[in-house]
Amino acid sequence: MTTMMTHNPEKASAFSLVMRLDNVGVITIDVPGEKMNTLKAEFAGQIREVIAQARANSHLAGLVLISGKPDSFIAGADISMIDRCKTAQEAEALAHEGQKVMAEIASLSVPVIAAIHGACLGGGLELALACNQRVCSLDDKTRLGLPEVQLGLLPGSGGTQRLPRLVGASRALDLILTGKTLRAKQAVKMGLVEDAVPQAILLETAVKMALNGRKPRKILPLRERLLNAPAGRALLFAMATRQTEAKTKGNYPATRKILSVVKTGLLKGSIIGYSEEAKAFGELAMTPESQALRSIFFATTEMKKDRGADASPRELKSIGVLGGGLMGGGIAYVTATRGKLPVRIKDIKPEGINHAMKYSWDLLSKSVQRRHLRPAERQQQMALIGGGTDYQGFHHRDVIVEAVFEDLTLKQIMVAEVEANTSGQTIFASNTSSLPIADIAANASRPENIIGLHYFSPVDKMPLVEVIPHSATSAETIATVVSLAKKQGKTPIVVADRAGFYVNRILAPYIIEAMRCLLEGEPIDSIDRALVKFGFPVGPVQLLDEVGIDVGTHIMPVLEQAWGERFKTPEAFAAVLNDDRKGRKNGRGFYLYNRKTFSSKKSVDESIYKLLKLNPKTHLSADSVAERCVMMMLNEAARTLDEGVIHSARDGDIGAVFGIGFPPFLGGPFRYMDRLGAAQVVNTLERLMQSHGERFAPCEALKRRADNGECFYKTAEKSNSHADSGG
Repeated sequence: MTTMMTHNPEKASAFSLVMRLDNVGVITIDVPGEKMNTLKAEFAGQIREVIAQARANSHLAGLVLISGKPDSFIAGADISMIDRCKTAQEAEALAHEGQKVMAEIASLSVPVIAAIHGACLGGGLELALACNQRVCSLDDKTRLGLPEVQLGLLPGSGGTQRLPRLVGASRALDLILTGKTLRAKQAVKMGLVEDAVPQAILLETAVKMALNGRKPRKILPLRERLLNAPAGRALLFAMATRQTEAKTKGNYPATRKILSVVKTGLLKGSIIGYSEEAKAFGELAMTPESQALRSIFFATTEMKKDRGADASPRELKSIGVLGGGLMGGGIAYVTATRGKLPVRIKDIKPEGINHAMKYSWDLLSKSVQRRHLRPAERQQQMALIGGGTDYQGFHHRDVIVEAVFEDLTLKQIMVAEVEANTSGQTIFASNTSSLPIADIAANASRPENIIGLHYFSPVDKMPLVEVIPHSATSAETIATVVSLAKKQGKTPIVVADRAGFYVNRILAPYIIEAMRCLLEGEPIDSIDRALVKFGFPVGPVQLLDEVGIDVGTHIMPVLEQAWGERFKTPEAFAAVLNDDRKGRKNGRGFYLYNRKTFSSKKSVDESIYKLLKLNPKTHLSADSVAERCVMMMLNEAARTLDEGVIHSARDGDIGAVFGIGFPPFLGGPFRYMDRLGAAQVVNTLERLMQSHGERFAPCEALKRRADNGECFYKTAEKSNSHADSGG
């Protein structure tokens, strides 16, 4: 029940107050004209105004903060607000203002309760931390976290100081350093929120908490109390520093700042802690790493709006998958569980269907074990997946995704069978990694419905998909397949139908150069360590093992035929494939794997050196190895843009970061080349060409930009950090 509502539509405030008869004020957060709530600089005054209105009630018993949006509490700060800051001082001032607002909320004499439903991230969680208590909904949409580190930042509105005091330093560091998010029950267990209830009673629960009065701070668990003592704290920060440096290789300055600011606050008090937090926030906002990470954020946000073509996508009701292998099973899984679309799998053997079904069952069962899903929900999702050895049930499928063996004749047969067993509107999408889509569509009666849809393995984890139209593919087909990819939780980039498309085109020279380093006697693990140090998640040799040596060697001849000598695999490596080394899939490649336990542990197979007639010895610096491999990738990326393989530098950066793990803190190949400057890239390539051969000859695209002082983006990032390709 209500007695009063204060809201001035002329100001279009994001905050409105309703006073209840029980004297609890309910402040609703609803940013006008936006799908999700984000915190903006102008909101500071609006928050103060609405709090002042509430305090005007002399009988005020408490306040509840709740969202007016269906899917978010507050999804964080407006990143463009941070991006507009030109100096560290401007960004620091933003942080100070946020801290002041949160401090005003925390100092209120009445209980303030955050009623959280949906995304409560970054500044949203910092607002909730400033409240006396928190309650969240049990809905699956509800997530709580401080993901600022993923943008090269730290929480700047008090999060580094309030969270450790609420849940303990160990738990707080785990959240802030990783940027991971918590579900409702996890948040309760950690002590981040007091309760989790069904959304239907969220508001009433929060009101009751407000009426029960302010609660004293909870006593931390014994483990956290021990870690908060001087000896425990020293041990905690020493371990956290060691683990963080091992994981980041020193490439992410935000993690060091987080450790420093949290430690300062615990040792010297929150007043000094808040000051250090704001200062660190301002400094980090200006780093090239944060600028690069923010560029990826903006690019993915833009791409979510792209349809991929000047046409509207068709409505998607059901999907088919041809092939029950790892790729087919993965495609079926993301289609059903994320896209919420019924999917039917066809394979030539019942075992293939069973294998694909088990793939989804195993992944869903892991979610059940982690209590992210209920068994009944697992059954509901599995009910969306079916299969058989014929085309029964395929006639009205909107899209058929083909994931059979990489053989042109076989794929052309699949096209003919699909056209014979489906409607004239059905789209045929081929998950090929190397075969031209035009060749696959050569004999099609409806070529406008044929398109490439290249997923990356494992499908459930890799975020990228390449959408490859050929010359006759219709705009509607492109838009529909882009829509399907987004429903599957993927980031799609549209690329031209040229050999290798984009990702494999830039990846191949990088891996081949790593192989050349190996043939010069550089140890396998030294090569991989060099590129991991540079910032890749795994090294190139291990990556080849993960992809499959047989798959990689199958693609290389196609690329060599199309693009020439620089894609030629050294002949010595024929011995590796002839020795039945396929990589992780059969337990032996350049590394040995324990297939019985499927352990992630691996060790270099020393016998491969004898096979290649090598006497391994570290003789190249890590920077030299990284420089050679990365420069081959950058040179090829520049070629693909000028050839129209990708539409923009943005697409090229997203494809490299999401498809092959190009270091996100560098922003992608094109951001990185802009940071270095085209002239420096050309000079480095020419130096390498003098030492190692014509394959390093800089392409015309780079030389032209070097001569004209041009960038790939309108404005280039200038920095001394990572000023050379070795990092």
